Amino acid sequence: MNATVPDIVLEAKQLTKRYGALVACDQVSLSLRSGEIHALIGPNGAGKSTLIHLLSGSVAADSGRLSLKGHDVTRSGLHQRVAAGLSRSYQITNIFKQLTVFENLLLAVQASSGSSFSFWHPRSQDKALSEAAERLAQDCAISPESWRAAAGTLPHGEQRKLEFALALASKPSVLLLDEPMAGMGPDETLKLTELIASMRGRTTMLLVEHDMQAVFRLADRLSVLVYGRIIATGTPEEIRNHAGVREAYLGEEHA
Repeated sequence: MNATVPDIVLEAKQLTKRYGALVACDQVSLSLRSGEIHALIGPNGAGKSTLIHLLSGSVAADSGRLSLKGHDVTRSGLHQRVAAGLSRSYQITNIFKQLTVFENLLLAVQASSGSSFSFWHPRSQDKALSEAAERLAQDCAISPESWRAAAGTLPHGEQRKLEFALALASKPSVLLLDEPMAGMGPDETLKLTELIASMRGRTTMLLVEHDMQAVFRLADRLSVLVYGRIIATGTPEEIRNHAGVREAYLGEEHA
C-alpha cells in the first residue's frame, strides 16, 4: 500500500536574490506541507529574512518560481499573495498602537471579510464582525480585560500575541512568522510558544526563530539555511543528528 503523500501548500523552486556581488538567497528550494509547522533556522546573515521577503512578495526574486496551493504566484505582489492566502508577521511588532486591542481585531476581521470600511452599513454586519473579532481574541488567549486598552500600552509579549491574532484574521493557508519571540523574556516566550502550538493544523506555518528551545518544541520539520543555501531539511531529530548542521550552526553542545 502506498503511503499518503502530504499536500504541498507552498513550494519554492530555486529562488535567487542578489544584492550586487552578495547572493542573499542562492537557488533556494523549499516546500511546506499542509498543516505543518516548518522552522527555518540559520546563523545571522544566512538569508532568512530575505527568503521571508521573497515568499511574502515584499521583495521580488531575480529568478526561480513560487507556487501557492498549486498556483504560480512568482510574479504576484504582496497584496495579491495575501488575497491568495499568504499572511505574515514581522520582526518588529506591527499593530495599530493608538487603537484599542479590540479595534485592531475588528479592523483585521473587517479587512479579511471584504466588508466596506464605510460607517454606513447594516447593524447585523456590525454584530457579525464583532462576534468574529471576539472569537479571534478567545482563540489567541487575549483576555477581555485588555480589549479596551490601547494596543501600544500592552506588554511586549501581549503585543506579539495580538500581532499573531491579526495575522490569523484572514484565515491564511500559509502564515510566515518572522522571529515572533524577538525581545521576549522566558515567560512570554513560553506563552507564545504554547499559543502557536495550539494552532497546529489550522494553518501551515513557516517559523523563522533564533530560540532553539521554541523551535525544536514547535517544528514538525526544519530547514537549515547557511550562506543563502539550504544545507539540510528534516525532522527535529534528523537535524539534531546532522553533522553538517552541528558544524555550521547548532554546535556540538546544542546538538
